[in-house]
Amino acid sequence: MRSRSRVLLDKATQAMVAAIEVYNKPQFSYREETFCILAVNAWELLLKARILMLERNRVSAILQYEKRKNADGSVSRQLYRKKNRSGNYVSIGLFRAFDTLVNDYSDSVPPVVRRNLELLTEIRDNSIHYINNESALERKVQEIATASLMNYMNLVRQWFGVDFTQYHIFPMPLAFVRDFHVAEGVTLNGQEKRLLHYLEGEEKSASGSEPDDFSLAVKLDLKMYRSSDKGDVSVRLSNSPDAVPVQMTEEDIRERYPWDYDVLTTRLKKRYVNFKQNQTYHRLRQSLETDERFCKKRLLDPGNPKSNVKKFYNPSILQEFDKHYTRANKSMQPPPQSGAADG
Repeated sequence: MRSRSRVLLDKATQAMVAAIEVYNKPQFSYREETFCILAVNAWELLLKARILMLERNRVSAILQYEKRKNADGSVSRQLYRKKNRSGNYVSIGLFRAFDTLVNDYSDSVPPVVRRNLELLTEIRDNSIHYINNESALERKVQEIATASLMNYMNLVRQWFGVDFTQYHIFPMPLAFVRDFHVAEGVTLNGQEKRLLHYLEGEEKSASGSEPDDFSLAVKLDLKMYRSSDKGDVSVRLSNSPDAVPVQMTEEDIRERYPWDYDVLTTRLKKRYVNFKQNQTYHRLRQSLETDERFCKKRLLDPGNPKSNVKKFYNPSILQEFDKHYTRANKSMQPPPQSGAADG
């Protein structure tokens, strides 16, 4: 049975695949807007899947909580799960999920990823106002959308070890599906101009501050060359009984050991009142790292045997730290979701 985090990840990936499929339809007049709507949805599901992964699939970790009024008119100290009009529990939104990962788990997500999501969301929120024609705005949308897709794929690989080669997930360059070099100029209306001005201003302000693997916007330059290669590369599979068996897939490792050092340390700071990031902590952690129940070393790039090695932790390691530190008062914390998966 697939975990809740994997179910959400599958939904996120299908939403992103659908966004690309719609975008690559050259005669679909609402393609940029639809891409942004589906891509924002995919990102929200991805971030929630990551939180569930770090929280051992506790659904309560992604729900919204609120205080209620008591009978005497005072506000309750206890937090209750917020419900929507139909009576179902409300989950956190895109940016709340992003900030939770960064602030509550110290997950390493570059700020430029959040800025890209802000631009993508701005396009989505403005999509009802502008007309889809060959315009400067249309090109700008593709640059931001392409960067968002690349950021998405990088984080999914980093967090879940997912291989995207099966999806052929890439946006078709505008120059390939539309003759921009012969298209007549289109005059932007006032709303389009304001949106384009905002997008360009944000892009300029972020220039030069992006990490290597993540981007705010990406410009595409399509060039075609005649190839003299014969094409196929020969490959050979082996059924040799002497081959080393694979005991655990990359996906299994990410699922079982989702925490790195920063996430572990942040969770301990929030869990205990007397925790200090000192030599006592480091000695205790290092003693637990020898037990594969709690820690596993893996290559940062599984396909490169010379890649750097990094340690990842199973959340069950908290039970060992509980023996050495004092738990914080949990009375003001959201109650755990009932069920075996919530732990």
